[in-house]
Formats: sequence, C-alpha cells, structure tokens
Amino acid sequence: MDNPRIVSLLCSATEIVSALGFRDNLVGRSHECDYPAGVEALPSCTTAKFDLNGTSGQIDDRVRELVQNGLSPYHVDDARLRDLRPDIIVTQDQCQVCAASLTEVEAAVRDWTDHQATIVSHNPNLLEDVWQDIERTADALGAPERGRELTGACRARVEAVREKTSAAPVRPRVGAIEWIDPLFTAGNWMPEMIEAAGGEPVFGEPGVHSGTIEWETYRAANPDVILVIPCGFDLVQIDRDLPNLLAMPGWAEMDAVKAGRVYMADGHQYFNRPGPRLADSVEILAEMLHPDLAAPAHEGTAWRRVA
Repeated sequence: MDNPRIVSLLCSATEIVSALGFRDNLVGRSHECDYPAGVEALPSCTTAKFDLNGTSGQIDDRVRELVQNGLSPYHVDDARLRDLRPDIIVTQDQCQVCAASLTEVEAAVRDWTDHQATIVSHNPNLLEDVWQDIERTADALGAPERGRELTGACRARVEAVREKTSAAPVRPRVGAIEWIDPLFTAGNWMPEMIEAAGGEPVFGEPGVHSGTIEWETYRAANPDVILVIPCGFDLVQIDRDLPNLLAMPGWAEMDAVKAGRVYMADGHQYFNRPGPRLADSVEILAEMLHPDLAAPAHEGTAWRRVA
C-alpha cells in the first residue's frame, strides 16, 4: 500500500507502526498514545469514560462500575475517525479495560459507504504473539520485510539476555504485581520474560491473563524478589499508590523486603505495553535480578529500588 493513512487506537500499536518506519503515516491515535515523542500532537480518536487519576483502588472501582452496567470504559469518536479517512486502523481485542476494543471500532466504521478501512486487531497473550502482531501489522502495511527485521531484532535481544543470565548461579523467585488494589499478579507474557531474564515466576502462567490473588496467599509464597508494575502506571503514579502495598500485614517480614529486593518499574511504558519495548523490558528485568551480569542502564528512569 502506497502512503497509507493510519490510525492507531493502542499505545503499543503506535510504537509498532513507528518502529516499522510509518510514523509519518499516522494521522490519528488513542488518548493514551505517548511514544515516540511527538505523537501526542496527533488528533485523539478515543477518550476514557472514567477519571484516570487516583489510586489503583479508585480506578478499579470506576472501571468495574462501567463494565457491570454493560458499558465500555472507552469512547470512540466516530466522527473524527471518519474525517481522518484512515486506510488502516489498528486496535485490539485482548483486554476490554485496556483500550478501545475491536467491537467498538467495527461499530464505528460499519456504516461508512464512501471509504473503506482495513482493521488490524492485536490479541497477544504470549511474547511470540507480540512478535507475530508486529509482523501482521507490517504485512497490512505492505512491508513484510520490515516486520521480519524488527521481530528478528527483538527476538535476538531477548535471547542475548537469556544466554547472559544462564550463567547465574541462582535464579530468584519473582512475584510480579500488576495491580495493587485489588491485588493482581502478572500473567500473559510476563512469566516468559521473567524466565528469560534469569528468574522463576512465582505466580502467573504464560499466555494466561493476569488474575487477582489474596494478600495472604501472596505473602505465604514469600518470593525472593517483589516486582511492582501496575498496568498503565508510571513511576510517579506507582509511588503515590505504593503506601497501600507497604501497609499490608506482614510486609516488613517478607524475605524480599528484608533483603532489599523490592523494585518498581514503569509498566505503562514497558512491561504492560505489548510492542517492541518488551525487549527493553527483559533487559530491565535482568538489571534487577542479576546486577552482576547486567549493568543498570535503565535504573532511575524505567525502574528503581523500593526497599
């Protein structure tokens, strides 16, 4: 396709489109797309129906109320989307509370009679699914070779970390927390990434969605490393919400806390965003888990030590 007009309704898709060399073809974005720098200037085609500010507990309450009433947490601006006349729309059907869904986008374009758009929907559960979504997007854009080149580089970086950390004498047990209130442990691609970085995931199964867990169950598992990566939260937001976790009964007695192996990381930009920077995320994990093998290149910007 020559010079396609692209609307991305997903942060990770905006990164993918840009990494494939089509940044200048983007004509619209979601309200959360913020990377690479400058995409914020593009017209936004979605809005959240809930207040994005507050603690994890407050945000969870707002989203649950909408979903329980049969409403989507997001609104697609049909009129703006039509005015942008995209040839390609990239969306997702992996998580209804993460971004505008495939169903909503299909409804928005259903009555278009003067213009047809191809919808590319991402639904990754495993790390390999993310790489395949990149390649499918490249195929839709008429640049399959760019997709293979990008995924090849991502796979190579992950394997380089795996090889490096294979020399570690100990593989720490990692309890990754994807939401604080209610407590969620990280699933999908996170267990794979922890293993690639030289750790053993205590919770979560590869390819299975993240799920809630009782605090007592988490505490009893007593992981060697506690990793706090709330979905959609940057370091500033995590810092504000962290007191709720630190106040949990028995927190100070956990081995990870006593050993100073509690870390928080920017889930919004890295771990929760299924795009090319998942390769960065594996490298970040290695920095935390095996600082003797991986220099802390991202410390202070993408992650920091809590205790």
